[in-house]
Amino acid sequence: MRFSRAIKIAPSILSADFANFGAECRAIEAQGADWVHVDVMDGHFVPNLTFGPATCAAIRPHIRGVMDVHLMISPVDAFLESYAKAGADVISAHVEAGPHVHRTMQAIRALGCKAGLCLNPGTGIEAVEYLLDMVDLVNVMTVNPGFGGQKLIHSQIEKVRRLRAMIGDRPIHIEVDGGVTLDTAPLVVAAGADVLVAGSAVFKGGSVDNPAPYGANIAALRAVAEAARH
Repeated sequence: MRFSRAIKIAPSILSADFANFGAECRAIEAQGADWVHVDVMDGHFVPNLTFGPATCAAIRPHIRGVMDVHLMISPVDAFLESYAKAGADVISAHVEAGPHVHRTMQAIRALGCKAGLCLNPGTGIEAVEYLLDMVDLVNVMTVNPGFGGQKLIHSQIEKVRRLRAMIGDRPIHIEVDGGVTLDTAPLVVAAGADVLVAGSAVFKGGSVDNPAPYGANIAALRAVAEAARH
């Protein structure tokens, strides 16, 4: 993974056909996805239950690019190794998930993965300040985590802007997760985001048997995002 601030579209497989994950991963990459975003939820840290490391290991052979694993679980440290072994390129954990987030970031990097730090909407960026040299990505949750299809919380756009200023020239991605649409993507990109997680905005209208709408949706998101930079 070479660092670049180019816009990256990371479809969330939470919006994919669960019975066809392998084919869905191949389809979105063939249609232009940069990363594949995997939302892991434990029914405890967030009010939903999705999938674990076995699912990540099963879809890994179907992903040629970056597998971006977002752990919405607590406790988190005991499970990091299993997601690294499952093939994650990026492992992101929430600052709210445990008392020793510095140790969590150390552990992720020690496993050979890029370390991501996630912030819930109610968490300020001061939580990031002393961790900037430990992280490769900061994921600003622009909805309350747990479910897809929610509307973006607009107060988080200013959080992205302040975070971008804090990061400066460090090689750290700013990812935005939640409510990314053709209307909101330009707002978060103008504020400083470069990785856009999108679920329904990518998968709507398409299927494994008819993947062309995925490509059209990804291209449209990329176009409005890149236009927002000029």
